[in-house]
Amino acid sequence: MVSEEFIKAEYPLHWCVWKNDYKNLETLLAKKACDKEKKDNRGRTPLMLAVTLGHLESARLLLNAEANVNCENINGWTVVQEAVATGDPELLHLVLERRDFQRYTSRMAGIPELLQRLKQAPDFYVEMKWEFTSWVPLVSRMCPSDTYKVYKQGSNVRIDTTLLGFDHTSWQRGNRSYIFQGHSDGATMMEIDHDLQQVYCEQMRTTDDALGILIPSEDSVSQRLTTPIVTTYVDTEKISFERNKAGMWGWRSDKTEVINGYECKVFSASNVELITKTRTEHMTEMDKAKSKNSKTPLAEFPRYCREFSNSTNPCNITPEEYFDASINLEAQGRDIGRPKEVHVKVQKFKANLWLCENYPLSLPEQILPIVDLMAISSSHFAKLKDFIQMQLPSGFPVKIEIPLFHVLNARITFGNIFAMDSPVPHVAKIQEEDRLTCILEEHIFKCPAGYSQIGNGVDGRRQFSMEEEDDLLQFAIQQSLIDAGTEKEEVDIWEALKAQKPSRPETPTFVGGEEERQLQRAIQASLELYQQNADCPNDVENSSPEGDSDLHMALLLSQQEQERKRQREEEERLQEQKLLEEILELSLKEK
Repeated sequence: MVSEEFIKAEYPLHWCVWKNDYKNLETLLAKKACDKEKKDNRGRTPLMLAVTLGHLESARLLLNAEANVNCENINGWTVVQEAVATGDPELLHLVLERRDFQRYTSRMAGIPELLQRLKQAPDFYVEMKWEFTSWVPLVSRMCPSDTYKVYKQGSNVRIDTTLLGFDHTSWQRGNRSYIFQGHSDGATMMEIDHDLQQVYCEQMRTTDDALGILIPSEDSVSQRLTTPIVTTYVDTEKISFERNKAGMWGWRSDKTEVINGYECKVFSASNVELITKTRTEHMTEMDKAKSKNSKTPLAEFPRYCREFSNSTNPCNITPEEYFDASINLEAQGRDIGRPKEVHVKVQKFKANLWLCENYPLSLPEQILPIVDLMAISSSHFAKLKDFIQMQLPSGFPVKIEIPLFHVLNARITFGNIFAMDSPVPHVAKIQEEDRLTCILEEHIFKCPAGYSQIGNGVDGRRQFSMEEEDDLLQFAIQQSLIDAGTEKEEVDIWEALKAQKPSRPETPTFVGGEEERQLQRAIQASLELYQQNADCPNDVENSSPEGDSDLHMALLLSQQEQERKRQREEEERLQEQKLLEEILELSLKEK
């Protein structure tokens, strides 16, 4: 077992945090002789350790020394989430304030660099069509679509959208433009509301100004302390890309499809795992009951009328044990902090890619900076960024299908490049000898005439953070499934289609796994409906309220899709059979 002297020498800041010796910690931080981002053998920085142990003064000193709040431990939990788990409102308030400040300053510092990267790339116009889809009919009713129109000229970027986000139980619609103007000494960001003819303009702030506007409200702190900690992410470690095949009878070849006029190779990403982790150890039984029955995740919550546990080392782990890498505390079921109540849900999906070798745009030089810009404030773009930063096969991803949540997918398709498919105002193109050049008029990157400017972009507006938007969307999905009569943790396509509570009968296991089982159930449900329509069409037509009507329509569409699929496969089989006969006939003639 390691000695105290070893710990002090190897992890001096961690040692002070463990002992909550904030006086010596302050001395060490002032000297700047120690790495404040160094991780111990359990994967925790000094700040993460201080927060997990609930040592407020040590955490305050580290935050004042600009320790990174946006780090994660080896289990993927952030400093904010660990602060929530302590149940300490003062600690959480402090961490949230510094987290938002660091995110803001990082964002402001990063935007000029992104715009400078774009300045070196050729100008372009492209449309990104976003379609949200779900295999659950009652959820699919709330799935919208939108087309982001992206203009880039030099270090200026404009993005038009009508899908603004998610607010409580519905998608927010509007007509907005986001303009980023790069300058030699910084950047200007404008959010233009075309409906109200108002422009919110934001310049780079000083750090003092930024800190003053980012103080979390008591309601936001209370809300976090009385609701579960939820994180959803795609595990990219096991993902592998495989080229899709076409054809039968042994004549299988690599599959290609034409997307918006460009021939694309089709790939599937297998072993895509969408992992949802939920923690509730910081919640009282009353909180858990309220959270389960609440009709809105951002309802009024009781303020700090609660007690939080001061027991941050319930397993009585000694520092010698903790800092000894040879001791596997996880295998022993021991850790510091409150005993964790974690529920993990893993779903496997297949993501799909359509890649073009000769697309006019460059993914790293032109598209990734745009995705980076939007990922600052959009959780959907953040998930897209995570996916396309993996080692994708060669080619431009003209079309991408990725999972967002366990019943919701996003399909992103690039099209109308350089406005070649349909004309776009203020966008022109010139065909040169060896390339096509896109020409954009400068005034589209400026404030429209007659619009009023309303101060800075953060003033006077209620904006949900990415985490809140994700919470709202997941809540809406959950409510859709509850409205369908299903149970949150046990939803499958059969229950969603039948719109009834699962009776949990013994379910046969079909060859091909979960997807095959769901498909078989959907087909069976479609056949049942078909038989009902054949036996008593008037009853089926007239007996259902709106929910049943949607259900019947979903089942009919499922049946029609299966029939079309069967017809396509039969046509392919006949064509290949005919081709095989012709080859055999030619072979016999040659003999």
